[in-house]
Amino acid sequence: MLPGLASYGMDHATIFAIAGLGVAIYYSLQRRSNPSLRNIPGPPSSSWTFGNMLQLLLPPQYGDYEFTWLKKFGPVYLVKGCFGQNRLLISDPLALQHILNGPHFGHGPTAETVMDLILDQNAVVAAKGETHKRLRAALNIAFTSSAVRNYQPIFERVAEQITERLDKCSGSITDLYPILSHGALSTISEAVLGCSTRDLGEAFVTNNQRVIILSSSQSSTRIIVQAIGSRLPKMIRVAAMHLPTTTFKVLRSVKSLAHQIGKRVIAEKLGAVQQGANMRTDVFGMLLDPEQSDLKKNLLTEEELVAQTGILMIAGQDTVTNTLVFGFLELARHPEFQHQLRAEIHASLRGPSRTSSYESMPLLNAFIKETLRLYPPGALQERIAVQDTVIPLTEGIKNSAGELINHIQIQKGQVVLVAIASYQRLQSRWGEDSHQFKPSRWIDGTIVQGQAVGPYANLLSFLGGPRVCLGWRFAILELQVFFSELVGGFSFALPEEDGLRTRFANMLILVTPSGEKAAPLHITRI
Repeated sequence: MLPGLASYGMDHATIFAIAGLGVAIYYSLQRRSNPSLRNIPGPPSSSWTFGNMLQLLLPPQYGDYEFTWLKKFGPVYLVKGCFGQNRLLISDPLALQHILNGPHFGHGPTAETVMDLILDQNAVVAAKGETHKRLRAALNIAFTSSAVRNYQPIFERVAEQITERLDKCSGSITDLYPILSHGALSTISEAVLGCSTRDLGEAFVTNNQRVIILSSSQSSTRIIVQAIGSRLPKMIRVAAMHLPTTTFKVLRSVKSLAHQIGKRVIAEKLGAVQQGANMRTDVFGMLLDPEQSDLKKNLLTEEELVAQTGILMIAGQDTVTNTLVFGFLELARHPEFQHQLRAEIHASLRGPSRTSSYESMPLLNAFIKETLRLYPPGALQERIAVQDTVIPLTEGIKNSAGELINHIQIQKGQVVLVAIASYQRLQSRWGEDSHQFKPSRWIDGTIVQGQAVGPYANLLSFLGGPRVCLGWRFAILELQVFFSELVGGFSFALPEEDGLRTRFANMLILVTPSGEKAAPLHITRI
């Protein structure tokens, strides 16, 4: 899953504003509205400059407007983007299937901008067409169910390291973000590359943290700069990477250091292959293992494997960290369920076969599903039509003329918003209490199955279709291990002055009343 790195620093907002405002206005005036969208109902625009984006992206609590609009207009409605652009906001299951599974839509302009800035053109998330298919087929061998089980000892070792850090905080209010983020980075470093965070080097770890800080902030200025940047021609976006600003220096450093780390690790592993070492303990080792027959069919070149380093290192850290944070938040809000989950963990993890235990723990897995349902990391995703198409609808909607329509014609170049958070709160699928934290819904059989949309529990937290997150099984086992270790050893409670809320800063994050990204919870050793 591509993390939210589409933020640009305030230090070059003026540069983009001056260089790109004229281009943005030109593009907005030249792109005629899709006639079929004119009668789609939706909320009134707050301004031509921002459209509905401030309401959608910067409310006090994420969803204050979006979930209200969902109730009023249904799973498909029209909002305005910056500079008067029409945007369809879609949470209809059949429409989402069409958008995510077919060839009709590609990455939105914002995601394209991010990939131009920080990823190699051979990175799997940036690749297109047959190249993308070949890269996914080659990489998938390291993310199958059997492959992921090989990484379990790493997950358990890192979880124990987190326990040691939390032991020092027992009895106090502690911000979980830095502890869990470091743990997630350690997991990726060891399970993907086969090295410790110390081996990554201080420069990479420091710049990686700066990227996370950049991607965790949002403001009206950033929304405008992002909108302008996404409309600039690609040659200008690529050239901007060389501007001497703090943000671009950080992005250049992370990209360069990831490349260097990838080359070094591959060279070391190829040397280990010649010595007959076991290569199946981490992702890169598995991909370089000469015994893998499937690998020979879709062999990655050394350059292509190096190109995956950046996305493999970035993709899983912040997404897993935020899921853990929101899970602990809900446990703190629901102490009785926390007690029940802890009892299941203590009863289940007594034997040597932990993998089978994780899969046979109904409360643990219902809890993970419910956390992912309510707090999908990429709550809102852009897609752009790469060809004219017709989006089918599950039940149809009424247009402004009162006519029932069961499909919407889309012209090439139209941007749509894949509303994952809204889809995962549809009452028609998840029940009338869909906005409530209720893990039991996954056990009592009240969930409506409907069309299969995502790879895990019919959720879109890992997206779906050909662009589904390669590491979703990796993430689920990591969450199972971390939650089991930490809930089994600690209790989590809200601080006296709560006020914690959810905010969208390219992904869902937890913030304090002052707007600071933090997860202050009272932690006590059991």
